[in-house]
Amino acid sequence: MVIAFLTLRVPLGPIKDVEDPRGRQQAQYREIVGNIQKGETLFDIFKKELFKMREASAAVHRLKDLYPDRPYKIVLDGQDQINSFTYWIDDDTVLKINNTDSGFCAEKVCLTYDKRIEHVGGVIRDNLFSAMSEESGGLLLALKLSDIFAWDIDFTSDLRSGDTYKIAVEGLYIDGSFRKYGEIIAAEFVNNSETYEAYRYEVNGKTDYYNGQGKSLRKAFLKAPLNFRRISSSFSRGRMHPILKISRPHHGLDYSAPQGTPVSVAGDGSVIFSGRKGQYGNLIIVKHRNGYKSYYGHLSKIARNVRMGSSVDQGQVIGYVGSTGLATGPHLHYEMRINNRPVNPLSVKIPHGTALPRSLMAGFTQFRDDMNARIASNKFPGLALAENSKPEF
Repeated sequence: MVIAFLTLRVPLGPIKDVEDPRGRQQAQYREIVGNIQKGETLFDIFKKELFKMREASAAVHRLKDLYPDRPYKIVLDGQDQINSFTYWIDDDTVLKINNTDSGFCAEKVCLTYDKRIEHVGGVIRDNLFSAMSEESGGLLLALKLSDIFAWDIDFTSDLRSGDTYKIAVEGLYIDGSFRKYGEIIAAEFVNNSETYEAYRYEVNGKTDYYNGQGKSLRKAFLKAPLNFRRISSSFSRGRMHPILKISRPHHGLDYSAPQGTPVSVAGDGSVIFSGRKGQYGNLIIVKHRNGYKSYYGHLSKIARNVRMGSSVDQGQVIGYVGSTGLATGPHLHYEMRINNRPVNPLSVKIPHGTALPRSLMAGFTQFRDDMNARIASNKFPGLALAENSKPEF
């Protein structure tokens, strides 16, 4: 019978003087002393102390919920004992586990950023995302900008080479180092020689974006219900059907897009049909205010909880592009009807949202003029660099 005793000298546990096995002077080690349990490995023994940290953090943030590319920091004390563990849960929240006299204690800490106004500008050569891709944090900034102007500009089909953008945006810093962009404060976008403006303004504790006349940029319907490659078939009173080979009306737009592309509802409303319907395949019909209806056909899948009677909010994903029903390939068939009369979604003029109250216009006008002056006086390095790189003819 063999009896095994294990003494591990590791930087954990209480301090205790022990004799150096190599005959040198005494040194301080931490000892974990115990008996090997059946099936236990050396790794299991080291994990015990980590379990204490996990238990301390369980009610705050589970330590198994760690994600690639998120930074962490471990601080050891003078005796190489774990003093603290810090993990960045996201860009705004940090998990901190500290070793105290009573054991490990965990807490979530909200980061406090220093805010500065930054200026970003450029010229479109291909698309907005490639134009801003080299900017640190530029892709997320591009998404924010496209969301702001989503009611007026379709960023997948309306852009032209030579379009320009100028943005005043919060730059968020920690200890003097730039971390990310915050909210866009003001923006100017010139699309096909037409200028669009946006100003972030707070009304009764709620912020929204308004144009230069103080009207909300939000409209009843989005310019397009999905990101798409091209319009493969336009609204028509008579076209040759690609499968049936007969001429008949096409009361909608066909948006060519990859299978599974998310489809968003164009406006707030309620679902009055959700399911399979003849040549439409998987179809969703949404009823909106003022006699409007929108149709979404050939879907590969309908989103969960989108069923007859459901309320849906503008921009909510309701399904995914497919080729069900009578379709030659994956695309979205999108229709709009007013009082049951088919209309061309591209020709419908949707009015701007609500305007600011008269009592707030003076303050808004001052803010707008200040932001315009700031944008006009800024050189916008990205814009200047792009303009200077224009080819000479």
